[in-house]
Amino acid sequence: MADGALTARLAASVGSVDAARWDALAGGDNPFVSHAFLSLLEESGSVGPGTGWQSAPLLLEGDSGNLLGALPAYLKGHSQGEYVFDHAWADAWERAGGDYYPKLQISVPFTPATGPRLLLADPAYALAMLAAAEQLVAQNGFSSAHATFVAPEQVELFEAAGWLRREDVQFHWINRGYASFEDFLAALTSRKRKDLRKERAAACEGLRFEALSGNDIRPEHWDAFWLFYQDTGARKWGTPYLTREAFDLMGERMGERLLLLLAYEDDRPIAGALNFIGGDTLYGRYWGCTLERRFLHFELCYYRAIDAAIERGLSRVEAGAQGGHKLARGYEPQATVSMHFIADPGFREAVEDFLSRERMGMRMERMHLSSHTPFRKI
Repeated sequence: MADGALTARLAASVGSVDAARWDALAGGDNPFVSHAFLSLLEESGSVGPGTGWQSAPLLLEGDSGNLLGALPAYLKGHSQGEYVFDHAWADAWERAGGDYYPKLQISVPFTPATGPRLLLADPAYALAMLAAAEQLVAQNGFSSAHATFVAPEQVELFEAAGWLRREDVQFHWINRGYASFEDFLAALTSRKRKDLRKERAAACEGLRFEALSGNDIRPEHWDAFWLFYQDTGARKWGTPYLTREAFDLMGERMGERLLLLLAYEDDRPIAGALNFIGGDTLYGRYWGCTLERRFLHFELCYYRAIDAAIERGLSRVEAGAQGGHKLARGYEPQATVSMHFIADPGFREAVEDFLSRERMGMRMERMHLSSHTPFRKI
């Protein structure tokens, strides 16, 4: 595919693209679009044959071969691991006689964290990059292309290309200049402040905690965390998405961008939470335990994440998808956005009508949730 001096092409994998060239476009703020993270998913077998995620990064190059744009994209044979649910769309299209899969997914696998989806040397290349994605869909007879958890500053680039907007809600903790966890608690109502203190005391009683990054995360820590991760995966969807090797590679290649929180009882690790450190955000990603303990999930995943964000001067904590229980613990409702290209005009019209009504409902829900935060009314 070519457009003047611009050429778009598919690469075999992110790993096949020069890391320095990819990261020059991705920037350093979001760990999930880094070459290290996306390529370790491929190398570890977390994506690839048998997973329903076939790497299909789309590259935009100038006439001298310089890399001007990239999409972290995948050919999907199902709708698992995306956290933006289009199963009803797939069912409707297939009942009408079409093949919904494969589809083009522009995202970070298994990662419901907002970030850039158009990796560009200049925003002026956005339309050419998206036109290349649309042409890929058309040439191969795909039903659609989907960009999920799009960074707010990139939404208008997709809208300018005519992609359809979908909204949802997550719960994020916002750092309003707090100097400590107690400073944060002071912003809550008296009752909620007492509740959180009681939860932390109950969760921590008799336990020891470690916060590990970089070379401090040793193989035995990953062995323990792998058990926690498997337990959570088995509870939620039956088969964990990531392989054991993926965690080893994270430690080797991204250790300084990781924060592993572990809880011990009698020197035996019983629970853990793995966070990724971004430019201004702490991303809570994986959690698990081998011993149930009341409030321990809240302590490791929410309260200690707040502690870590305050200590590092980070602006927010994104603690993953769903979880209305986060609201009572100081995590506030925030809009998330996905953008969608539907190839068939009639199907597109039906989806657009649905999304218009869904957006209105989601905005009303966010307003309702925002009125129930635990903060003192000033």
